[in-house]
Amino acid sequence: MLFLKRTLATTALAGALVLGASGAFAETVLHRGNAGEPQTLDYAHISINIEGFIVKDLLEGLTIYDAAGKIVPGAAESWTISDDGTVYTFKIRDNAKWSDGTPVTAADFEFAMHRVEDPKTAAEYANILYPIKNAEKVNKGELPVDQLGVKAVDDKTFQITLERPTPFFLQLLAHYTALPISKANFEKFGDQYIKPGNMVSNGAYKLQAHVPNDTLTVVKNDQYWDAANVKIDKVIFYPIDDDAASVRRFEAKEMDLVYNFSADQIKRLRESYGEQVHVSPALATYYYTFDTREAPYSDVRVRTALSMAVDRDFLASEIYSGAQLPAYHLVPPGMEGYGEGAVPDWASLSQIDREDKAIALMKEAGYGEGAKPLSIEIRYNTNANHERVATAVADMWKNTFGANVSLVNLDVASHYAYLQEGGKFNVARAGWSADYADPENFLALNISTNKTFNYAKYNSPEFDKLMQQSYEEKDPAKRMDLMKQAEALISRDQPIAPLMNSADLWLVSSRISGWVDNSVNEHLSKFLSVSE
Repeated sequence: MLFLKRTLATTALAGALVLGASGAFAETVLHRGNAGEPQTLDYAHISINIEGFIVKDLLEGLTIYDAAGKIVPGAAESWTISDDGTVYTFKIRDNAKWSDGTPVTAADFEFAMHRVEDPKTAAEYANILYPIKNAEKVNKGELPVDQLGVKAVDDKTFQITLERPTPFFLQLLAHYTALPISKANFEKFGDQYIKPGNMVSNGAYKLQAHVPNDTLTVVKNDQYWDAANVKIDKVIFYPIDDDAASVRRFEAKEMDLVYNFSADQIKRLRESYGEQVHVSPALATYYYTFDTREAPYSDVRVRTALSMAVDRDFLASEIYSGAQLPAYHLVPPGMEGYGEGAVPDWASLSQIDREDKAIALMKEAGYGEGAKPLSIEIRYNTNANHERVATAVADMWKNTFGANVSLVNLDVASHYAYLQEGGKFNVARAGWSADYADPENFLALNISTNKTFNYAKYNSPEFDKLMQQSYEEKDPAKRMDLMKQAEALISRDQPIAPLMNSADLWLVSSRISGWVDNSVNEHLSKFLSVSE
């Protein structure tokens, strides 16, 4: 999923403060920072983790991630898998209910998946469910929706048939694209089903209020199957993206959680707050993407030279204070069975030698001093860390190539909407955090038919063929090898410049119990508790 290295702040409402802890029936409130205003709460149209944090508190899939980031049963209490690995049969909990008291049924999941793959919905993340039989053909309008390989066998039995064995399928089902929707409620309200007063939930919480750019409030769902173990009564999400204000709110005890504070504050915050500062390695990559549709970024020599000239060690150590690691390949370390992906041959050179080679390569392409002038616009989503990275990279390109570099920033929703809708650019900041721990999740970003997340508009038949072969390969080792070959092409062609492997930065108040750092950055409020 898209991840945001940004910090959160709040404008805490006086009436939202936790009621006195001494009262036996005192309301417990979690004040939870979030890195910006969600574009929507419609699970079919979200793609950023700040949206996922909210939606997964409201809706529960067949599987979920527990506090430690491990897959466990969610709305489904159990499942069986056929011997050939292509048929999954789920038993939905008998006591699973919507917040209006109606039962959660297999038909709700069937309806939801039909809706996501229906081309009329135009779900940005529809490809996440392509392992399901006929999903891609349905989504492309080549088959009717009723040919999707999902079936409500009865009210509490849901069956999914896959195109081929998919080792990470249970992880896919914990993704927000696979969340259910109340068929009856959607038929009543249509696209307005996400509004407060309309929306019904099957998760631990239900939507109470949403004041755009101010607060979003969810309250405990008393119809939730595991409500007895949900310890927090109310969660208030604050969509503020001011780094300094975010930290100030935490220090003033107005915020219990802050996501991705400014990295240059790590040392000071650790000195003051010790174990409340969390820096956890993530399956995530911070990268710059080039618009390959137009010159000079259509020239692999220009893209490679620009990538070579970026001093990743400086970015990781000086800007992120060691909270990031230099990266030269898209797939982050930690993928079981994959090892380290392909890196360009220049990665082993010193930075000075890289710059010398980069200058020569840029001149060969006809740009730089004594040739065509090089003007570059770097786009990034508003955030102090991203601004510092962009400023540093701009200086590197100015000093190395004599380039004229300008910076443009937009709020996070506008930035990603512009990229996803195919807006033209020169260079743009992006990041990806694993939806599931498999290299395919990162490599698939570059498939030519991925209209949503292939920002570079990279089009390599050779790459597409290797990825298709990986989908058809049943031998795990051979499958991983095919993906390594595919990643080698990304390293060769540089449609993107991987810069850093990321860590998730959180401030977690000592009032919070149940928090566990995990590489998938999943932290459902239902697993937390608050004390005075």
